[in-house]
Amino acid sequence: MARVPVPKRLLDALSDDPPGAVRTWLDALPETVERQLAAWELTLERVSTPGGRRGLVALVRQADGTPAALKFPVPGPDAECERAALAHWDGWGAAQLLRADPDTGALLIERLHGTVSLRSLPEAKALLEAAGTVRRLWVAPPEGHPFASITGRTEEDREVLRMLGAGGWTAEARPLTEEALELREALPAEPPEEVLLHGDFRQGKVLAGERAPWLAVGPAPLVGERAYDLARLVLDRYEDLAAGPGPAAAARRRVAKLADSLDVDRDRLRGWSLYRAVEAGLRHAAAGDRRRAELLLEFAGWL
Repeated sequence: MARVPVPKRLLDALSDDPPGAVRTWLDALPETVERQLAAWELTLERVSTPGGRRGLVALVRQADGTPAALKFPVPGPDAECERAALAHWDGWGAAQLLRADPDTGALLIERLHGTVSLRSLPEAKALLEAAGTVRRLWVAPPEGHPFASITGRTEEDREVLRMLGAGGWTAEARPLTEEALELREALPAEPPEEVLLHGDFRQGKVLAGERAPWLAVGPAPLVGERAYDLARLVLDRYEDLAAGPGPAAAARRRVAKLADSLDVDRDRLRGWSLYRAVEAGLRHAAAGDRRRAELLLEFAGWL
């Protein structure tokens, strides 16, 4: 059998990791995949490329010929949270978890149409379908769950955002950075609810399926209020919004429409949307992507 290829995007993403468990996992990954294929009697079709930065996904066939996706998340707490969330949803609004191996971290998941996401639809239709999908994911978390809270997830952001917003051209966005930090302190102080969230819900994370028209994949799950999850959807296609007429008014209409359609408080959704736009914009700036950074910070200003 030919050696299973590890996508370059994953190799690049982990290349700077110091020697340790993740590097050992990466070096052994081709052999781990081959052992898992044999153990679960799977036939490899191909490894998905370019793939993601936090794991390898291979398209496989089960012994009875049923297609599936075999995923190897980068080991760590995030991998366990993804497994736990998929198991808890049990196919309700998300891809079905078929099997899991606690030793290798492998997940056998229902295969969806990876090339057909909600981004293939016109914006109005995409937002409608996204709203219908995400509302299914917002359920009570299981007892003894491993998921972080919104407060915990954003805890480290305070000093990171303050540092990123203090130097270079992003210093011009300091008022927005300060507002985002104030919102990060105020919003979690009195959360209106505590439900299981996808954590990274956007149109590109919702794929066409056979069992259901649209199902979510790739969660970064946490527990908290729905407005935090919905805020990432508010930012979707921000480039298109910026290129259209009246982008500021269009951004505010999007907040109002999504909030009303899912019975989420408009002000809280506006606040989390601004926070997530500033956080994403400053991180893009730190990575050297000034174009995206400027657009995201401009989007935050419209709100």
